[in-house]
Amino acid sequence: MAKWGEGDPRWIVEERADATNVNNWHWTEKNATPWSKDKLKSLLEGLVIEDDAYHCQIKDITKIEGEASANNRKAKLFFFYEWEIKAEWTGKFKSGGDMCKGEIEIPNLSEEHTADSVDINVSLKENQNDEGAYKIKEFIRNKGLQVIRRQLHNYIKELKEEFSQGMILPTKDQSAPDLVSKNKVTNYQAEVDTCTNSSSSNKHWIEVQGGCKTYDETVDFKCTVDEIFTVFVDRQKLEAFSRGPVEVDARIGGKFSLFGGNITGEFTNLLPYERIEMKWRSKTWPSPHHSSVVLQFDQKDDCTYVTLHQSGIPGSDYERTVEGWKHYYWFSIKQTFGFGAMLF
Repeated sequence: MAKWGEGDPRWIVEERADATNVNNWHWTEKNATPWSKDKLKSLLEGLVIEDDAYHCQIKDITKIEGEASANNRKAKLFFFYEWEIKAEWTGKFKSGGDMCKGEIEIPNLSEEHTADSVDINVSLKENQNDEGAYKIKEFIRNKGLQVIRRQLHNYIKELKEEFSQGMILPTKDQSAPDLVSKNKVTNYQAEVDTCTNSSSSNKHWIEVQGGCKTYDETVDFKCTVDEIFTVFVDRQKLEAFSRGPVEVDARIGGKFSLFGGNITGEFTNLLPYERIEMKWRSKTWPSPHHSSVVLQFDQKDDCTYVTLHQSGIPGSDYERTVEGWKHYYWFSIKQTFGFGAMLF
């Protein structure tokens, strides 16, 4: 039993500057549904997906059903969202030919899945089953999903930025913590999730999050997909191109350490010869901040493309990180294994 004058802090009204929702104990909620519908439509409708051979575009959003909300309980923020989305797409070969049409369906975009793992189904209209239409559909399914998922990342990021404001109220003689400063947002691809960690202070994560950037690059290697994939998971090959001892446990949840411990991290997903996902950090970054690294492997007739998507790079270290990939990874791998020349 509390001593006289030391009541349960949940009920001490004077501890709140405006005498409401003491210590942020009670559940508060903001409706994010109308905003989310507008945001998802603006991010997806008109989205272009193309390369040297194909030009595709999401033309119309035909269905957005679901709900979203932001919630505060005990000074912690929770975001709930669940959406079913359908859209129509058109596509054609840049060299010419007829336009084909189809549908994209996202059956369950929710907080239970990351944007990288959400299901996205691509289909053709019933009367378009020729070989050319099939190739265009497969282009969207293989390459376009990366573009769509980045837009879904963007929705999640902006949802958390927009509805963090004012959710956690100030205590006595304090202002509310600015969990996500809208004035400090840089690249739209800098996901909030990779810049947030509950074990760190708000001040630290404002500084890191505000400067987060994203690095995207596709590099071609003159080798088969199995040859280049194993370079990133096999100890001997890692030691060969990094020119030093390596620690690596190539399984989901396994750790790695390269370049004398200057680069460390953890494998979060491994699909042999297709995809590697990692939590990745430089020793110089504020502890315990990690970026998110995704390596996608795509074999062609005469080479293999490796596409890197790295989000959550502290802005102050962005240029050095990019140069590190170019010199210590791409150039060194090509030079060590003879997978092609790198020109800077």
